[in-house]
Amino acid sequence: MSVLLRTPRLVLRTVTEDDLDEVVALDNDPCVMRYINGGRPVSRDEARAGSLRRLRGPGFWAAEERATGAWLGWFALEPTAERGVVELGYRLRRSAWGRGYATEGARALIGAGFRESGVRRVTAQTMTVNAGSRRVLEKCGMAYVRTFFGQWPEVIEGSEHGDVEYVLTRESWAAGRAAAHTGE
Repeated sequence: MSVLLRTPRLVLRTVTEDDLDEVVALDNDPCVMRYINGGRPVSRDEARAGSLRRLRGPGFWAAEERATGAWLGWFALEPTAERGVVELGYRLRRSAWGRGYATEGARALIGAGFRESGVRRVTAQTMTVNAGSRRVLEKCGMAYVRTFFGQWPEVIEGSEHGDVEYVLTRESWAAGRAAAHTGE
């Protein structure tokens, strides 16, 4: 198991086959999956062939609570087709919601991407109605770019309002860090 980074409360590490039960549980929580597939349950085989397989690819990390080792979910800085551009993603179990873990993990990954991995731009997308994720993106310094209407295989509640895209460039991230250090 390879650890990418540690934050004050999280450990982000590579996803392994041993994470299957946790992934199945996460993918079968209708509240967690509300903005992903409308909360539809998935079988263990679907989770193994879909989510777990994807999570074992480049840019995905399991998130554990540092103090207890409890599995909280996952984070991603997934490479895109454009060199130096990654897409931020995360999915956390409900017990981790509202505790700042999403912001803490996302900020840590963004920082590591800009400092150590040659990332130039981080993008993120969520449904327009997903206020919680939008707040996390904004707390990470990401800026709203646009609302768009994609063709998705499943229509889910709220999709009529479209999706939103957020972006953070290395330059904006660095300027934000400099301002924070000077008290501006």
